[in-house]
Amino acid sequence: MLDVAGPADVFGHANAFGANYRTVLISVDGCDATASNGLGLRAGVAFADAGPLDTVIVPGAYGMVDRPLPASLVDAVATLTASARRTTSVCTGSFLLAQVGLLDGRNATTHWGQTQRFRAAYPRVKVQDDVLFVRDGSIITAAGLGSGMDLALTLVEDDHGPAMARDVARQMLIFMQRPGGLSQFSARSRASVPADRTLRVLLDTIAADPAARYSLAEMARVASVSTRQLARLFHEELRTTPTRYVESVRIEAAQAFLQHGHTVAMAAKLSGFGSAETLRRVFVARLGVSPSGYAGRLRRT
Repeated sequence: MLDVAGPADVFGHANAFGANYRTVLISVDGCDATASNGLGLRAGVAFADAGPLDTVIVPGAYGMVDRPLPASLVDAVATLTASARRTTSVCTGSFLLAQVGLLDGRNATTHWGQTQRFRAAYPRVKVQDDVLFVRDGSIITAAGLGSGMDLALTLVEDDHGPAMARDVARQMLIFMQRPGGLSQFSARSRASVPADRTLRVLLDTIAADPAARYSLAEMARVASVSTRQLARLFHEELRTTPTRYVESVRIEAAQAFLQHGHTVAMAAKLSGFGSAETLRRVFVARLGVSPSGYAGRLRRT
């Protein structure tokens, strides 16, 4: 449901700020469908009657990659995308684009749980692991669920500029679109949920302001425990150290700043690394690429 409703809601809110999107839900035969959550989806038209489209968004579905894709569905996607100005997919919808052949030789992504299957099934696709969405020419593939709204906000920005995209994000109370190259998982979501409430408070504090000063003593003060107890909590609950965890959060913050066009020096300052050289050392050690190389790769995709 969110693969469909998320982007549609973004476009609907954009219309309130002056856009003129007309969103239509198309099915192979014009029949309605039922989403995985049990709610109905009312199709507006059959694909044969859809006519020319500006933008095609192909959603995914749970279980759709566990069996051969229906030939009628593949044919419908091929027909709908043939004359569209741009084509996108959300979640496992990328499998349909790949089956049509639209992703051959292109960079693309899919839901993190299906990347290995995606790579094995379509070796001609340059599969990008653990990113929110990937743009390659006129085709954009999104990782799934919530990232479909990030993708839709990007389309709104392409069409009407960043001011409208910001207005839509603010109205919908969602993050002003997360850059596509961000990990599908934040350091906070990759970690198991701590049983200790004081530790949860500390993790939320770090996520909210990664550039603040986080010495071991300062973190222990926020968590209201001793430094020894803090180290033990991180080891037992998160299987890492406090310093290593802060570094992971700051890396993600730096990635976001770089993807929004900040210089390496500014990204280092805003994310808490201080200097460009410190950021470079951490990027190379943790990501295998320099900050400038990372930013350059984003510009190419």
